[in-house]
Parts: sequence; structure tokens; C-alpha cells
Amino acid sequence: MSIEQVYQLILEREEEYLNQLFTLLRQQSISSQNIGIKECATLLKEMMENIGIETRIIATEGHPVVYGEIIRDENDFTLLIYGHYDVQPPDPLEDWISPPFEPTIRDGRIFGRGAGDNKGQLMAQLLGIKTYIDLFKEMPINIKFVFEGEEENGSVNLASFVEEHKELLQADLVFTSDGSSHNSGAPLILLGVRGMLLIEMETKGAEWDNHSGNTGNIVPNPAWKLIDLLHTMRDNKGNILIEGFYDNILKPSNVEEELLQNLPFDPIDIGEKIGYRNLKMDGESYYRKLTMEPTFNICGIESGYTGEGAKTIIPSVAKLKMDVRLVVNQDPIDIYNKICKHVEKYDPSVKVTYLGEMKPSRTSADLEVVSHVTDSIRKAFQQEPLIQPSLAGSLPDYVWTEILETPSIIFPYANFDQRNHSPNENIKIENFFNGIKCICHVIHGLGIASRAKTLK
Repeated sequence: MSIEQVYQLILEREEEYLNQLFTLLRQQSISSQNIGIKECATLLKEMMENIGIETRIIATEGHPVVYGEIIRDENDFTLLIYGHYDVQPPDPLEDWISPPFEPTIRDGRIFGRGAGDNKGQLMAQLLGIKTYIDLFKEMPINIKFVFEGEEENGSVNLASFVEEHKELLQADLVFTSDGSSHNSGAPLILLGVRGMLLIEMETKGAEWDNHSGNTGNIVPNPAWKLIDLLHTMRDNKGNILIEGFYDNILKPSNVEEELLQNLPFDPIDIGEKIGYRNLKMDGESYYRKLTMEPTFNICGIESGYTGEGAKTIIPSVAKLKMDVRLVVNQDPIDIYNKICKHVEKYDPSVKVTYLGEMKPSRTSADLEVVSHVTDSIRKAFQQEPLIQPSLAGSLPDYVWTEILETPSIIFPYANFDQRNHSPNENIKIENFFNGIKCICHVIHGLGIASRAKTLK
């Protein structure tokens, strides 16, 4: 049998594979609202068992992990495939062209909540395994699967799960398909992620909302208090003014600098795809800011009345939520403590609440296994893949590189404009089937390298 034969087999099974994806997409699994989580885990377990994967559902303090394995020989190379079966809430529903949990094909794309993030990419992994087994009758390496149900909640229990099951999860490489591919459409290998700290800040004025005329200049406005505080935390050029915020940041290596410089950049195309046509930046600055620098983002702010017409009040409460993206070696708790110290200095009336965290992660581009996976992806796509030192977003990649002490590679199957977390989320049909083809090549390539003793 030849690896090229997977193409024909996938072609023959297009309708079957789409139906399997649609079955998973129809099952709601909104982690933040605990809607359909157990049902989705059970469905996923059944799908994996039908492929021939030994599967079980493992409880955590939150939503369960669906764990599976195909063990050929305990001494063989082991690949751990990670993904998540939970999804974001579909709101606002009125902005969807078709119902979010009724997958629909339009213009060569599959629309539905989870189509790109992450059920479409997860199913591509599983159907790739099925395709490979049906073609070659056995796997050339060991495969383990960890599909969690809390990624959209910040993977709050994944670290403890990995700590508790270290021996079970032992592997030589972790392979994740999540996130978006490069805007150019070229295959994109990611060797790390930015971390994240989630916080809320809240302050009060009076005990209740007041008439803005009767108590204007008398009752303090908490919205202004937050604005004044924010001005002490960030200057007008975007520099963070919190003492020690930039401490411990690991500078890019020469290899990583070169990788950033080699990434293609089209500001007009990117601007159109992200809805910001005023993008004016050179490629090196764009990728450096996107992957190697932290952010200090206000993701929500609330105070007073914002409905139709006017309501002349001095609000009693103002609060905002922030997601602070972090880079290696920034520690989320260290940054949280520095923010608290800054707030205590400038306005102790503001309450800072910790909401969650995810540590940054990085795998060296110089590893032999990275070279083998790159070669396999090159063969799958008949195109030289791009290699980016870090994903701009955040995934719980650190649980593999720090806790399990295993190198990790992220290779997104979904298109750049998948609209994950937004209405009309989608994955291109071509991307879905390319994902199936890709994992077949990765497994095949790792099998060849393992037998040749160039791995492990």
C-alpha cells in the first residue's frame, strides 16, 4: 500500500465523512453553560470506538475528558493528539444566516458552531486515523487521544488532569489541530502559544444610580475612576506602565527571528479578512507583535445606561474585563500580582478579581521531530509549510511542554477566516478533507522515521 492511496479513499468517502462531522456538529456542547456536554462526550466516545480506538470517559472536577488509545507496542513512538469537543455560545443568534447547530454547506464551506473550533478539526484527526487503518490495516506508531470539554472555559482542569495521569499520557510528541491557518492559505506549523491572564476590575461610587443633575459634581462617577486608572497602566503608544510587566520575557532566538522574517505578509488581504482595512504595518512588526509580545486588552466594559435614547444618571458601578496575552517566560500569577500592586498604589477602591489563566509555551524549532513532521506536511500539501514560533492566541499547550515535558506541534486545519467564536463560524470543505489527508501523512512519516531509528 502507498500513502498516496489515502487521497482516493477520502474522495470515495466524502459524503460519509461529512455526515459524521455533521452528527457531531448537531450535538450542542456549550461548556460555559453546561449544555450538552455529557451527551457530546458520550457521542464522541461511540464514534471513536467505531473507528477501533479503545476509549473511555475520564471525570475531572469540571467537564469530562474523552481519552482514547491505539497501542501497537509500548516501546514504539507515541503520538498524543489533543483537541476539544466543547464550543462557544452561539449568541447573537440573529446574526447567523443558518441555525448554529444545524450544519449547512454554502459556497464550499460548512457553517455551524464548532465547524472550525474545534469539532471540524477534531473529526479530521479521527477520520484520518480511520482512513489510515482501513488502508494499511494497522498503525505504524502508538496513538493517544485527549479531547477535553473545557477549552472554551480556559481549560481550568486540564493541568490537574495531566498531572494526575502523567503515566497514562506519556508520549514522544503532542499534535494539536486548533486555531486558524495562515491568511495566505499556506500550511502553517506553530511551535508555541501565547499565555493568557483573565481579570475583572470593578469600582463603586454611590450605593445606587443617581440623577446626573441633582448630584453632578457631588457623587463620584465610577466609570471615570476606571478610565483614570487605565491611563496609569498604559501610555498612548501601547506600552504597559505596570512595574515589572516586561520582566522575564524570553527574547526570540536567531532561528525564531529568521522564521518571523520569512513569513509572507499581505496587509491588504489581512485587513480585509479581519475587518480592519486601515492595517499599516510591515511584516516583521506584524508577526513580532502577534506572537512575541504581550497584550493588555480590554475585552468588555460596562457602566450606566447604554440602551435606546438617554438616561441621565451617574452610575453606581463600573467594571471591565481584560484578557492579557503573555509570552514566554511571563507567569500569569506574577503578572496578576503586579497588576494588583499597581491598582493598590493608584486607586485602592478598585477591586481586582482573578478569573483564569493559561501559561505561554514554546517548542524548539531545532528538534528532530519537528523536522520529520515538517517533511510529512510538505508531502501532504505538496507545498513548503510556513513555520511560526508561536500562535497569537492561547491554548493549554503548556500542560504538554511543562507538565508532561513533551514537545508539542500545532497545525491548524481551519481556514484563516473561519469566524471562530463569532456567528457564521465555518470551515472550508477543502480544509476539512486536507486535514484528514494531513494526519495520515504525519502518522506515516513518524512511522518511517521511528523504524529508521531517527526518532526515539
